[in-house]
Amino acid sequence: MEINYKEIVPETMKLIDDNEFKLIRDLIYEKVGINLTDQKKALVTGRLQKVLRDKNFKTFADYYKHIINDKTGESLSELVDKISTNHTFFGREYEHFDYFQKIVLPQLIEKKIKKNERDIRVWSAGCSTGEEPYTLVILMKEFLGNDYNKWDAGVLATDISTIALSKAIAGVYDQNRLHNFDTKLRDKYFIKNNDTYAIKDEIKREVTYKRFNLMNDFFPFKKPFDVIFCRNVMIYFDTETRIQLVNKFYSILDNGGYFFIGHSETIDRRYTKFKYIMPAAYKKE
Repeated sequence: MEINYKEIVPETMKLIDDNEFKLIRDLIYEKVGINLTDQKKALVTGRLQKVLRDKNFKTFADYYKHIINDKTGESLSELVDKISTNHTFFGREYEHFDYFQKIVLPQLIEKKIKKNERDIRVWSAGCSTGEEPYTLVILMKEFLGNDYNKWDAGVLATDISTIALSKAIAGVYDQNRLHNFDTKLRDKYFIKNNDTYAIKDEIKREVTYKRFNLMNDFFPFKKPFDVIFCRNVMIYFDTETRIQLVNKFYSILDNGGYFFIGHSETIDRRYTKFKYIMPAAYKKE
């Protein structure tokens, strides 16, 4: 049965026609690589209603014109924030963190000591609201103990969403965001305030947050990374974009480096040199 789109939205909701949706979809794809299929039309319509209403845009076409004429880039950033989904929590897909602490870190530390190096380069790409990078720092501190300060460690955390980054920098979370997290680590590295938990400064200062677009042609990093986490980001990309991004990650990983993706994501190994290690985990050899 054919669904009448106008019948499934409230009368007060502004409708988006096929041409307007294509303009916004193509803009999003060009700028940040997110592939909005036709099935996302209702989602786009719903998430942008408040923007159109608050800024008095009569149509989605007017909104689109405003975005492309805004030289500051703030309107585009707002659009990306509205379209992006930034739902995560501490302990999500914990198998990766367990492998990072028990396998990756011992190998990495041994390798660095043999090379007389003291830097550990970890990138959380698509860090969302900070749960992943903060967890990685906590695990490094737990593993290295009192020797942590002898290392140039920490995590680079990047995301396209300014809203997500602002929440990550604040580092304050509702208690339900930590329901899967080790309670001993929670009590050790967070400060409880009623129903919220704030990450302690000793962890917060070890994460460097930056807004970064993974669709950039060039990744401006001077040294290769030892570990890259890019989990539950590429599910929004089409096959071609995923292949290009995975190969860019490969090029900036050090030999022997590890690459983690989300469990709902896959890498077509016909187009990459990464070696499969375990579900959603790969190694550069």
